[in-house]
Amino acid sequence: MNPIVKARYLMIGGFLGAGKTTAIAKLAERLTQQGQRVGLITNDQGSELVDTAMLRSRGFTTEEIPGGCFCCRFNSLVDAANKLTAASRPDIFIAEPVGSCTDLVATVTYPLRRMYGDQFLIAPLSVLVDPVRAARVLGLDEGGRFSEKVLYIYRKQLEEADLIVINKTDLFSAEKLAALRAALAKDFAQAEIFEICARSGSGLDAWLNRIISSEQQARSVMEVDYDLYAEGEALLGWLNATVTLTAPSEFDANDVLRQLASHVQTRLRFAAAEVAHFKMTLSPDDSIGSDVAVINLVRNDFVPELSQSLEEPISSGQLILNLRAEAAPETLRDAVETSLAELTQKFPSLTARLEHLEHFRPGKPQPTHRDA
Repeated sequence: MNPIVKARYLMIGGFLGAGKTTAIAKLAERLTQQGQRVGLITNDQGSELVDTAMLRSRGFTTEEIPGGCFCCRFNSLVDAANKLTAASRPDIFIAEPVGSCTDLVATVTYPLRRMYGDQFLIAPLSVLVDPVRAARVLGLDEGGRFSEKVLYIYRKQLEEADLIVINKTDLFSAEKLAALRAALAKDFAQAEIFEICARSGSGLDAWLNRIISSEQQARSVMEVDYDLYAEGEALLGWLNATVTLTAPSEFDANDVLRQLASHVQTRLRFAAAEVAHFKMTLSPDDSIGSDVAVINLVRNDFVPELSQSLEEPISSGQLILNLRAEAAPETLRDAVETSLAELTQKFPSLTARLEHLEHFRPGKPQPTHRDA
């Protein structure tokens, strides 16, 4: 009898805006080039995810778990893995949890190993950080910050990390990176630290080799104040929306995304809402699935940036918006609806029909399992 070949389970965590999806796409590309079959699992408190659309546009087999974080949708996580196994039999699963979620070791990886250890090898938990955000949180730089209850979640993510991965290293000088690394090593001594630039691929091989060649080692789980955790999550407004864009003549989809992102950013600044992550995709209606424009905004003082663009003008398409910020959900809704109206004034021939919009505060986490 042949022994059962276990699939490797990689979980890539990190706070909103850390660049997890870009990093996961790069990891999946490298692994595919090495002949590995890869299945991706995305996760969100709501539905209609930019991350899923972007990853699928790159040809990756992707399952989506909406309506709650992995810890509260543990059975759905297992179901998603089974669907991927039935469809493509992945050698490696890469799971991206909600960016405001923590306590993943006790509520996801330990239960997964306990109940499904005959199916999965669990890799060390990686937590990505945006260096600008991390430097502000650790007191190394000035700039916009979240309230302390939101930062409780941020710090807890780092406290449970097996590997802390400083992403976007191109944003910092060698001196600033060294200072950040030292501060992280001082405050979170349990973690091994890596430095990468997911977009360029710099540093990716060392991190990838680490997570595909080792397993997560058991240790005492961290203490979590779930009331404080819930209060921190509830301070974050959440908005997901889909919009149909049509025009009698072709328009520049990239310019439309830039203009809309700029309008929303301005509205949120006026409302003193600290942006965690605002991202959008625009897919042409006549696309076969591989063409999609993607734009991101990860801080109030950041410039909305196109990470994928469309080379040709389009006449219609579907826009997906995911917005997370420390503000009332109604503030996010008003910013998006007003900005869509301003967009059609900027492009008079353009029609923007709002097909779906949900805005809310995440509820208190209720883990399915918690292994100490």
